[in-house]
Amino acid sequence: MMRQYELVERVTSYAPDADEALLNRAYVYAMKAHGSQTRASGDPYFSHPLEVAAVLTDLKLDDATIVAALLHDTIEDTETTREEIDRLFGPEIGELVDGLTKIKKLDLVSKKAEQAENLRKFMLAISKDVRVLLVKLADRLHNMRTLDYVPERKRKRIAEETMDIYAPLAGRMGIQWMRDELEELSFRQLNHQAYEMISSRLGMMRTVNQKAIDEIEEALGGQLAERGIEATVMGREKRAYSIWRKMERKSVSFEQLSDIIGFRVIVGSIEDCYRTLGIIHTTWRSVPGRYKDYISNPKQNDYRSLHTTVIGPRHRRVELQIRTREMHDIAEYGIAAHALYKDSGVNGAGRGAGNGDGRKAIESGAYRWLRRVVEMVSEGNTPEEFLEHTKLELFHDQVFCFTPKGRLIALPRGANAIDFAYAVHTDIGNTAIGCKVNGRLEPLISELHNGDEVEILVSRAQTPSAAWESIAVTGKARSAIRRATRAASRQQYAGLGRQIVSRAFERAGKPYSDERLAAVLPRLAQPSVEDALAAIGRGDLPSRDVLKALYPDYKEERQQRSAPSRKEEGWFGIRRAMGLKFRDPAGADGGKDAIPIRGIRGDLPVRFAKSGGAVPGDRIVGILTPGEGITIYPIHSPELKTFDDYPERWLDVRWDIDEENPERFPAQILVRAINEPGTLAQIAQVIGENGANIENIQMIGRTPDFHEMTIELEVWDLKHLNTIISLLKATKVVSSVTRING
Repeated sequence: MMRQYELVERVTSYAPDADEALLNRAYVYAMKAHGSQTRASGDPYFSHPLEVAAVLTDLKLDDATIVAALLHDTIEDTETTREEIDRLFGPEIGELVDGLTKIKKLDLVSKKAEQAENLRKFMLAISKDVRVLLVKLADRLHNMRTLDYVPERKRKRIAEETMDIYAPLAGRMGIQWMRDELEELSFRQLNHQAYEMISSRLGMMRTVNQKAIDEIEEALGGQLAERGIEATVMGREKRAYSIWRKMERKSVSFEQLSDIIGFRVIVGSIEDCYRTLGIIHTTWRSVPGRYKDYISNPKQNDYRSLHTTVIGPRHRRVELQIRTREMHDIAEYGIAAHALYKDSGVNGAGRGAGNGDGRKAIESGAYRWLRRVVEMVSEGNTPEEFLEHTKLELFHDQVFCFTPKGRLIALPRGANAIDFAYAVHTDIGNTAIGCKVNGRLEPLISELHNGDEVEILVSRAQTPSAAWESIAVTGKARSAIRRATRAASRQQYAGLGRQIVSRAFERAGKPYSDERLAAVLPRLAQPSVEDALAAIGRGDLPSRDVLKALYPDYKEERQQRSAPSRKEEGWFGIRRAMGLKFRDPAGADGGKDAIPIRGIRGDLPVRFAKSGGAVPGDRIVGILTPGEGITIYPIHSPELKTFDDYPERWLDVRWDIDEENPERFPAQILVRAINEPGTLAQIAQVIGENGANIENIQMIGRTPDFHEMTIELEVWDLKHLNTIISLLKATKVVSSVTRING
């Protein structure tokens, strides 16, 4: 266990102005507070916060963060209170410890819904002070190092959470060495057999690998020295998890891997990086497609380097990363390294860095990403959506694309033009109708590649399709699409609700206005007029309830319903029995009071009955379905009997066809045809040649001589449908054709 003076020396080695007295007080206080507590390993419990603090000294964090690490379990596991921490160590450290305590209380190892909600709280907590995240990552690292002492039933769950959440978070914060170790430790628990197999193979090859490393380091170092470039060349053997991931991704065996060794070349300047690259490529043959420039196009976590792969000495494939010392520190220590080169860091060389309290935002890609994730929390997504989107953001490689004006847009690999549009601006995504990729028109679902120049074509009349949500890759795009489709749906329902309530008030002979409705919103349990109208449109709030709320003395006058005669059976009889004015649903009388129906792409949330559909020319009735809007039925549909006891859900509707933008409508037919080869082809030919569209065919009966099928069609109107039926009846292979519900 590290001694008190050793911890102080570690901090002062990189922060000479650190508060040694503060560090000493925290060490003694934490040791006494934890007293005789022990860990699962049998070690004194105090060894854990001490090891966490040691990890953070490797990141060269400020003394306040080191003290918070020493104290991070005191409020949770001892008699210590927040007030006592504030009094003894100051409110800054008190808040850090309190933030870590709240995070510790969150059980991320739980079922998905609970984990999602806890992850939201976790991200909110760490966003207030990024040092909380750094302490938490160090805490998790030490726990993973000692995971073998944890009961076996818990190990896998903890390892999965580490692989899913903490390792990617470390990577997103740019702390690559910590991510590598967390992944390696998790991999050992989650797939122990694979871990042992790869580790064993690496052990057998280690002597050979070391000779190759020494040979390449000498050859490469010599080449650079001859050209006057001072460089440090470091070879390393890849970790077991990195090798396993490559084997899985490329579907190759261990023996087929040729790049188990990687090299880093550290030089003095950016100019030397590119000079070094030129020397390497003129000395050894480069592998096509393996060069990446992360200096001119940094990753979102501020990682910068030149990557290349060459065929080196003895025809070995060699991976190289070329970077400056500053780039190397940021690559290894990520967000914790910024204070070494900026005055706005949270870690600093002692307490003098930045403003000393860790709240000054680090203007790095890693911190900007963290703020964006927190914005997703505040935008009201469900916990499950947040978990999904956060994991999408955590796990991805990047592609870099450009706007026509040269703005760089970084996207996850596999992203498409929809993701690009929303990355530029939410309004651009919501109004996108197409795109040009490198000057060529492409569909919005086109996958983008490094270096693509993308121009998004927009129209103010456009709204995003709900289907885009399943196509988009980024969490930002999915969230924006979901919000836009919800808003559009709400607007549709509100428009429908306004028509329903206006007609209800007209029939009752009572005046209606939004101002009157606003006055009774509390009685209707609705927050706004728009919400009330949308609830009416969805069928969740009956229009008669609104009438009664505005006019408590109003009594609905309706004739008692009597059983209809056989002649009056169906929709006509029901309407007459309800005492409502008869109107020809086909619109023969003009239908001034009826709601106009334009089709499934109109401004109202309309759908058509699954059995039979409806087409212009049919007499129709609308049924208000709670949560779904209007369902359109032909008046002869037997399904309407289901709604006999719900007269408040019946709506007067009429066709309102846009002649300039014709639209097909759904219908179903039952066809009985001869069972012989080519029958289906002849039927499809008749339908296709006459301008109808087949949506679905289902065989429902078959005999040696005949078979029956239902065909779902899309036709322009009733005349078009009848023409199709007549032509099918005239076909030799067809025995009979009837319209379903016709």
